[in-house]
Amino acid sequence: MQAVDKHFGNVVALSNISLKVYAGEVMCLLGDNGAGKSTLIKTLSGVHAPTHGELLLEGSPANFTSPGQALDAGIATVFQDLAMIPLMSITRNFFMGREPTKGFGPFKYVDWEFADRVAREEMAKIGIDVRDPSQPVGTLSGGERQCVAIARAVYFGAKVLILDEPTSALGVKQASKVLRYIAQARNRGLGVIFITHNVHHAYPIGDAFTLLKRGTSLGSWRKEDITREEVLNMMAGGEEMASLDAELAEFQRTDSASVA
Repeated sequence: MQAVDKHFGNVVALSNISLKVYAGEVMCLLGDNGAGKSTLIKTLSGVHAPTHGELLLEGSPANFTSPGQALDAGIATVFQDLAMIPLMSITRNFFMGREPTKGFGPFKYVDWEFADRVAREEMAKIGIDVRDPSQPVGTLSGGERQCVAIARAVYFGAKVLILDEPTSALGVKQASKVLRYIAQARNRGLGVIFITHNVHHAYPIGDAFTLLKRGTSLGSWRKEDITREEVLNMMAGGEEMASLDAELAEFQRTDSASVA
């Protein structure tokens, strides 16, 4: 993504955003609510076209007019709601419109035996033991459903995996599982964009970090060039917090003097 702007009428949602993600790395995109993360996801995944700037995939311009085009090019997005149907089986959610078939013409039918085996094997590769892939996906934990979505993207040939707040609604144990799945996706050679507001989840897994604030980039850093505390400070608005601390200290001094 190079010098991308996104406007909605007179509203500037993104301004001059550039970021890079490499194969076998996790790029963490950090920002609070209203920072522009959702718009950025939709621009990367083909929902929105950039107003200015360009997207590059393996060095070549990529102009997507739909999420389907982005997916065909190898950019898979796992949105926060996961786009899963709870009452359908793990296997059906895994393939979701791309079911393997046998036969030809009017005699074609879904090969559920093969589909179940693939779903079970792909889940096992990232650490989830699924004994019965025909069970409803809604019976899985939140972290395990994230696992299904990640495994699905990897199986269908994703080169870039975009994860929208995958740990936001999870407890500590489930979040740690998802972070392990992300590490395994990276180890399999994917470029991962991990979008989150949680520095404590991002820093252990990230190789690089980009911070967003109100639609603009505060900068990009390699992990070796920035500490967790520095990221936290920028996320909290370091100068604003320092100014607030000074104002509160002055208020306390004034209040103490008036009482005395």
